[in-house]
Amino acid sequence: MTVSHEGRPPLWPFLIILTLAGLLICYHLIMLYDLAMGHGLSSDATYNAVQGLLRIAIIASLILVVLGKKPALWAMWISIGSLIATHYWAHFGTVPVEFTAGRHPLSYLKGLIIPTIVTTAFLYRWRRS
Repeated sequence: MTVSHEGRPPLWPFLIILTLAGLLICYHLIMLYDLAMGHGLSSDATYNAVQGLLRIAIIASLILVVLGKKPALWAMWISIGSLIATHYWAHFGTVPVEFTAGRHPLSYLKGLIIPTIVTTAFLYRWRRS
């Protein structure tokens, strides 16, 4: 049962967005910290720089998604999709990384689960407002 006040969307989609976006923001901040401390994913400086920039873009887009900015969904999907593409670059390319060892190429697609839930909750909330 959804309790909704006149003219306001229900609270639960926002809470889902806030929780999942918050988890992703924390995760990517930790990854950025590791990169800054020299614990890069690779010995390839270009790969690490691209990873860092994409993580900054993901964090910025998720903050805007939490704030309810509809164009931020596009930015979120582009930045997360690009990050996943860099994993394929490492998996099938010549980037020296350890995280690809023994991984199935489709395993990187699980990075789309949380953005899908965030998008669904965002669009539900946006349509109700």
